[in-house]
Amino acid sequence: MTNDYSLFSVENLRVAYPQRPGASGWAVDGVSLTLQPGEKLGLVGESGCGKSTLGRAAMRLLPDSTLVEGRVCFAGESVFEMDASRLRRFRGEAVALIFQDPMTRLDPLMTVGEHCIETLQAHKPNLDRKQAKQRAIEILEAVKIPASRWSQFPHEFSGGMRQRVAIALALLLDPKLIVADEPTTSLDVTVAAQIMQELTRLCAERGTAILLISHDLAMVAEYCDRIAVMYGGKVVETGPVKNVFEQPQHEYTRSLLKAALHIQKEEGSSATDSVTDLTDVTDRGKKENYRLQFQSNSPLLTVTNLQQHYSLESNLLDQLFSNNRQVIKAVDGVSLELERGEILGLVGESGCGKSTLSRTILQLITATGGKVEFQGIDITALNRNAVRKHRREMQMIFQDPHACLNPMMTVGQSIADPLFIHKLANASEAKKQVIQMLERVGLTPGEDFFRRYPGELSGGQQQRVSIARALITRPQLIICDEPVSMLDASVQTQVLELMLELKQEFNLTYLFITHDLWVARFFCDRIAVMNAGKIVEIGKTRDIFTNPQHPYTQQLLQAAPLLARTN
Repeated sequence: MTNDYSLFSVENLRVAYPQRPGASGWAVDGVSLTLQPGEKLGLVGESGCGKSTLGRAAMRLLPDSTLVEGRVCFAGESVFEMDASRLRRFRGEAVALIFQDPMTRLDPLMTVGEHCIETLQAHKPNLDRKQAKQRAIEILEAVKIPASRWSQFPHEFSGGMRQRVAIALALLLDPKLIVADEPTTSLDVTVAAQIMQELTRLCAERGTAILLISHDLAMVAEYCDRIAVMYGGKVVETGPVKNVFEQPQHEYTRSLLKAALHIQKEEGSSATDSVTDLTDVTDRGKKENYRLQFQSNSPLLTVTNLQQHYSLESNLLDQLFSNNRQVIKAVDGVSLELERGEILGLVGESGCGKSTLSRTILQLITATGGKVEFQGIDITALNRNAVRKHRREMQMIFQDPHACLNPMMTVGQSIADPLFIHKLANASEAKKQVIQMLERVGLTPGEDFFRRYPGELSGGQQQRVSIARALITRPQLIICDEPVSMLDASVQTQVLELMLELKQEFNLTYLFITHDLWVARFFCDRIAVMNAGKIVEIGKTRDIFTNPQHPYTQQLLQAAPLLARTN
């Protein structure tokens, strides 16, 4: 395979960032790859191994101070030698990048429609506004964004819907190569499947190649032709997907597959008689016995007919006087109970209301209707100060730890902050408690991590910091909003098992929000399936997976990529 016939080639690429505390060596160290027209290459590896750096280096999107060696060619032309004008055309028209975090791509002051129009007119100035809008609406609808959302801003969309907008922007110009950096991390299985099917259809019809950077091995197995495994800045194994998954040669590849299968557990020929709990049976027994102690008591959390409605009118006058008010029922009459010591999973597609429900339960946003009872007290009827007193008992772990940790505060300051807010400790006591908690979540030595900043930690380490901060006030309920969706398989398994250990040690109750059905099966005792603001099915995890009753639940299970099925 020579470069003359390659659409895209990377030769001995090495990338080093400017030296900073905790940084050393090459982030990408001697990587060589090729892609043919229409080929789909999956790039996998743990967080911090250099996957995203490789993707950005290929498009010259790294800071000027970054040291880059080697060669990157597109259709035989050196990317590193392109002038500013050629490089501008190259980005978008030839190669498009889909970022992991859509808010790095979207301007909060521009509507979704304006984003599309700007992108099209910048590269195709002969296209009039009407033609541009027609083209944009076609692409938006292909990624399940209705035309009615054209005039809305990014903050009015869920995280998954923002990612769909970012994917649509990448598709607008029909590029020959799409560098997709974790493009479906925040999407539910049905939409992720639709997006990947759309991307692979483009490959077949237009000769579009895809470099899919992902920690989801099942997705890579299902949609890619070849796979490259990165570890410590190097590509340690590459080859056809089937060969690498069936006969992995490198020890790291074997460990990745083992971690993924630990969560996805290979099924037999019939899902209805082979689904098994994936954690140790004795541990599950301990959890069950623990919950039985509380059966005589009332539930820890009771949600009754909870509603959260939003108006699409742009200003107060429209909301007051519009005859045809457009209302989004993000949460539409949800009722559920959460027993003490239980793990209840909440699954559903992006935009179905999962995160809105969690924020309404915590009273971070005021409910339109219904009530939330925590330990028998209706917190929707309390004033702000009274709610704050209860909130120390209810904490949250967010999807993106980097976004919820202040980059100007040390790890120690971030974790200690809730202690000071709730007046639970003085400075010396807080430091002692924080160091103990850091070591408990596996960040040792605690004294060292106490002084570090979030930017000096990997994604998995940042999420452990978020867990430590959630636990520091000794809460009873923790709401976990996609806490492992941005982590690779090996780190994901470590964090989930840590959360199970902490649950036993601190007598925790979890409301676990996820779009990953296999993670939900691994982790949860019961599962509630949410669609269009409503709970459409709720039951024991085994029952949901072996005998789903609602058509939407059946659709979710059919769409979920399973690593064992692809081998």
